Amino acid sequence: MNPVDPDGYEQHPLLNKNVRDFTSRGEGLLVAVTHELHSHGTVRIAHIRPRGGIEWTTAADNIQLL
Repeated sequence: MNPVDPDGYEQHPLLNKNVRDFTSRGEGLLVAVTHELHSHGTVRIAHIRPRGGIEWTTAADNIQLL
């Protein structure tokens, strides 16, 4: 796993790169990967901003470099 800062932001190697969310087939710029604490453990969330669209989230394991 990549380093995580005190605010829960992961220093992911694909930050600021164009990625594809293979579950939705959406494409955009990876702007953040955050860690959310839940009762069953930590969930890694990718935040993707498409060109001219609305940002969405997906599991960090669902992204790949374009």
